[in-house]
Amino acid sequence: MTGFINVYKRRGDTSAYVVNRIKKIFKTKCGHMGTLDPLACGVLPVALGQSSRLFDYLLDKEKIYIAKFDFSFSTPSLDLETDVDFYSERSVSREEIESVLPFFTGEIMQVPPDYSAKCVDGHKAYKLARRGETLDLKAKKVFVKSIEIIENTGENEYAFKIACKGGTYIRSLCRDIAAKLGVFGVMTSLERVKSGVFTADNAYTLEEISSVEDLSALVVSPDSVIDFEKLTLTDGAATRILNGLTENHDINDGVYRAYAFGSFLGVLKAEGGKVKVTFVRDL
Repeated sequence: MTGFINVYKRRGDTSAYVVNRIKKIFKTKCGHMGTLDPLACGVLPVALGQSSRLFDYLLDKEKIYIAKFDFSFSTPSLDLETDVDFYSERSVSREEIESVLPFFTGEIMQVPPDYSAKCVDGHKAYKLARRGETLDLKAKKVFVKSIEIIENTGENEYAFKIACKGGTYIRSLCRDIAAKLGVFGVMTSLERVKSGVFTADNAYTLEEISSVEDLSALVVSPDSVIDFEKLTLTDGAATRILNGLTENHDINDGVYRAYAFGSFLGVLKAEGGKVKVTFVRDL
């Protein structure tokens, strides 16, 4: 079976646990798109079978989060996984926060959290951090489309709606916004409500998925998650391509959604008039 399952991950579960459960339910290899930390919840798209090969085409899709930031203290992990290390000496107002948010939108440089899955000399950063090792993670370029305050959710705590591209660390945003305000900050909760075409409104919990008899009804077709130009092939041309042969076509260079045999075939790449397959659905 090929396609995607839009899973709503609950707090406490690891992303790997979700993938393993889906693998057992669907009896096929799986992979997830965009890790969610155990303390976070929300949309976790899981690819079935060959669909994981489409992840490279989906990395630049927009993601939307609902996060709560508390500006009273900080922790080494930038969330509630570790104990408090510093306390703020004052509270911050909504107006103060809104005045600095423009500094954190658009293309920005961001240092990942020490407690992250970044690879450092062959080791996960969070494993080194838990051992007390000092890390020097390099800043990387990320894109934040927008940040807005939704409401004041507690004493010195606010809920934010954040739209960004993949690779953005919401915990790092909290840390950096707090530093700009001259206080400390920690992310107290995180929910991913959108990842590309996948939203929380049409996601299923593991319990819901386990109780469904017709699992195919939950599968999102691969061609519905990509928006490349459509290319219709003759059955003969499709057969030759699937047999590893290139095809000459008078089309522009680029990536296409290919259709043949009356349905979606896969993803093709055109270059210099030559067309070759990069992903094929289960036939």
